[in-house]
Amino acid sequence: MSRHWLMSSQREQSLEYVLLGALCQEMWKRGSPLDILRSHTDQSGYDLVLDTGSTLRFVQLKSSYLGATTASQGVNVALAGKPGGCIIWLRFAEADLSLDHFLFFGAAEPGGPLPDLGERAVRHTKGNAEGIKAIRPGLRSLPRNRFERVDNIQALADRLFGRHQTTNEGSSCQH
Repeated sequence: MSRHWLMSSQREQSLEYVLLGALCQEMWKRGSPLDILRSHTDQSGYDLVLDTGSTLRFVQLKSSYLGATTASQGVNVALAGKPGGCIIWLRFAEADLSLDHFLFFGAAEPGGPLPDLGERAVRHTKGNAEGIKAIRPGLRSLPRNRFERVDNIQALADRLFGRHQTTNEGSSCQH
């Protein structure tokens, strides 16, 4: 059995820390402090809230290692009710959890509404006593081709909080 399967909770936490460390470092360089809030449960559709003071992002995290055949992600429909809702799909190296790139699904502008999730239902992975896999009404299946590839943490910060520009006075973020 794969360590990724056996230790999936630890893997997810480790990936979250890698992402947040890199994102905090990038926002520090931009002179824009980042506040991070965690959801106790994911019933509201998000794992994290990222706040720069001027932009708020409700983030659902997903992940798969490079080479994985994951074709879609189950997304909580409650995320659509949050301003600035988005999904960050972490693509990472299987051996050491280093981040390779990201897949992003969210509004074109920071703080905008989440694009339509569609109506493709998600089913439970295990069947009931009759073998029927029930529909999970609070989730939608979002195919990989609906996500935008983002190659590095700088571009992800731009996508989340607005394009970063350097001026003669130093760095600033424009929204």
